Amino acid sequence: MRDFQDVTVEVDGGLLAVRRWPGAPGAGTVLAVHGLTGNGLAWGEVAEALGGTEVIAPDLRGRGRSRDVAGPGGMARHAEDLIAVLDHFRLGAAVLAGHSMGAFVACVAARRDPARYRELVLVDGGLGIPVPADADIDAVLGAVVGPAMARLDMEFPDRAAYHAFWAAHPAFAGLGGPLLAEHLDRDLVGREPRLRSACRAAAIREDAEDELRDPAVFRAIHELTVPARLLWAERGLRNEPTGLYSPDTIAACGLAASGVPLHFVPDVNHYSLVLGERGARVVADHIADAVRRAPAGD
Repeated sequence: MRDFQDVTVEVDGGLLAVRRWPGAPGAGTVLAVHGLTGNGLAWGEVAEALGGTEVIAPDLRGRGRSRDVAGPGGMARHAEDLIAVLDHFRLGAAVLAGHSMGAFVACVAARRDPARYRELVLVDGGLGIPVPADADIDAVLGAVVGPAMARLDMEFPDRAAYHAFWAAHPAFAGLGGPLLAEHLDRDLVGREPRLRSACRAAAIREDAEDELRDPAVFRAIHELTVPARLLWAERGLRNEPTGLYSPDTIAACGLAASGVPLHFVPDVNHYSLVLGERGARVVADHIADAVRRAPAGD
């Protein structure tokens, strides 16, 4: 496993926890943003596959070790936190990668501060699918992400029970190893036998509302001035045959015509695209290509 550092970055409302995998001199940097109920260690497999590239992955406010960062959330607030992370590491610009909700954060961030991001790698996210105005967000989240939301109201007697909960998730079949275990452990707070997810339910719902209903968030991917590419998984959040983005959705989105390449990734689902070794290698190859293409300088 690669060497790493855990640091904190001051943001409005507290200290943001950040995992940094240092890179070789001149090998480039990627700022990596996790999904709705994840944490920065979701990028562990990708970081391993990237080798000498520096990877910086914050726990977004309300998750992981950033659970207690106070204040409102939303994609724009997360975008502000990313600038604080870049400034902390004295980075003028970096390649920006985002998975799931992290891809929406990435699009909003690049739309707000295009000079700070060299290229975007959007991983099964960033392309908005609006929900009806009268739809209950909890019901939508329950239908779409299911167990990931249900766990927020659960207690677990020990870490093994929490790992077993995820092992039973249909999208986690075949996933395992120390990197996944570390990612799952970072999501736990409390003491045995009353361990809980570190995610603050209110923060999750607030971000979901923004991601699913804000027209400015939907527009961001269509208004980018930063080069971007979108990777989309064949299978969905529960390993269902149709992914988060169906072929019809991809065909109708108009991104390719506006210069955003679309890359279909077969034989992976929404989670295994980053948490599994095979999917992580595909994501890492795209990030490495974006880093190589990036102009020299800060």
